[in-house]
Amino acid sequence: MELEAFLRRQNEAVKERLAKIDEMGWKVTSTGEQEWNDRLGQAQNEWSRYCSDTDQFQEVKMYRALPSLSPLQRRQLDELLAMFGKQQLDPELAAQSADMTKKLVDVFNNYRPTMDGKPVSNNDLRSILENGADTELRKRAWLATKQIAVRIEDQLLALVEQRNREARSLGYDNYYQMSYALQDLDVEESFAIFSELLELSEEPYKEVKREIDEDTCLRFGIRGDQLRPWHYTDPFFQIAPPQGQWSMNEELQERRLEDIVLHTFRDMGLEIADIMAISDLYPRDKKYPFGYCTSMGREGQPRIMMSIDASEFWLSAMLHEFGHAAYDKYIDPSLPFLLRKPAHTLTTEGIAMLFGRMTKQSEWMQRYIFANRPHAAFMQEEASVKQALRRNMLVSMRWYLVFTMFERELYEHSGSGKELNERWWQLVRRIQHLQPPEHTHYPDWAAKMHFSLAPVSYQNYILGELTASQLQHYIEANISRPMYTPETGAYLKERFFSSGAALSWNEKLREATGEPLQPRYFVEQFVRHSRA
Repeated sequence: MELEAFLRRQNEAVKERLAKIDEMGWKVTSTGEQEWNDRLGQAQNEWSRYCSDTDQFQEVKMYRALPSLSPLQRRQLDELLAMFGKQQLDPELAAQSADMTKKLVDVFNNYRPTMDGKPVSNNDLRSILENGADTELRKRAWLATKQIAVRIEDQLLALVEQRNREARSLGYDNYYQMSYALQDLDVEESFAIFSELLELSEEPYKEVKREIDEDTCLRFGIRGDQLRPWHYTDPFFQIAPPQGQWSMNEELQERRLEDIVLHTFRDMGLEIADIMAISDLYPRDKKYPFGYCTSMGREGQPRIMMSIDASEFWLSAMLHEFGHAAYDKYIDPSLPFLLRKPAHTLTTEGIAMLFGRMTKQSEWMQRYIFANRPHAAFMQEEASVKQALRRNMLVSMRWYLVFTMFERELYEHSGSGKELNERWWQLVRRIQHLQPPEHTHYPDWAAKMHFSLAPVSYQNYILGELTASQLQHYIEANISRPMYTPETGAYLKERFFSSGAALSWNEKLREATGEPLQPRYFVEQFVRHSRA
């Protein structure tokens, strides 16, 4: 009874504090106002003070050592161990870190790049890179996407060192190692998977990259040795450019992305209209320009923050984020608050990626873009469209690997900013096979928000892609093909969503698919996939 009372108090206290952080975080990103940023900082400091309580941490460790714990008790105590463990910091150190992070949040919320002396939005720059024919204009747009990196470089490098100081004070070698340990991941085991993926995908990726480069050279009338990052459609070459003449963007100009997303989820028995109604989907001044999903206190009413326009990029992002939201919504509400969340970041990323991939699937396009009506231009290029997902997955996976390998070096090997910047472009050249710009001493890498505000999370995108492939294989072999059916939704709700964090991530995968995480399904789907 003593343990149950302790867990009840912890669930109530954690719920109260995290709900406040969720609410303040939503206000900050929806308004960009300093008042909410200050209140978010206060809520985060209150959370840090609570979790840094040494006496409570000792109680958690004492209870965790008890024999005959029930599975739910064990999982709650494991959550508390991780929660308290990473906050056993000197209060001054914790306050410094919170303040440094808050300042970076403010920059990312409010910074707007300039081009030709005028403020521009991220969507403006993305549109130029997707559609622009003028190479010099494209170059200026690409450089504008990196302006924020110069603005935050010193702040970010100081925060990296601050995070390492925190980790060392808790007995870890560095922040990267600590983050893996607290995420129930092993650094060396994970990097063995990453190295295998890098090796297995090298030749298939080189083939895809060669095709992309040939198309790009033809488009701009240049030689291969003249290709630079601004000739591609994404600032970091995260996604493959469209292939052929048909473009989904043209099909979306008279469509509401919300309707397409609602239709997809509804066909699978996943109701998200209530989530969409309380979400914030369109761009405006001072609003956070990127996309994310927040659980808003784990009450089954998550929200989505986005800045959409009528493009495949944002349609895929919507499917991705509403995948996160569906997972959050359908977690069993009777679970203790501590377990009313996804089992792991990689499991919710796996679901989000399963949905985000759909815009590259011919079957999905025919059903949700064309309503099963013949479309001459699409049918003429359907073969290349069917290859688009494979192209995109190979391109995306190489980007994930660049980010993850660089981030490990960022925390494990100290060096000057100039050395880091040059190291970034060495990895980009080796893994993505991109020619660097003429100057590689700028902190281009720091323009990616995740280094600042979502540290040591990118490994979960890689593992999430593996999870998505394993789930898709199981669904199509055992539940439903095509996937867009109520049977698939019922399977996901019952076998994957509802248990929340009551099971560890690998136990959940074993429960849902009969196996722990297996990289082979991703390899079979995208790396060894026949082109015939």
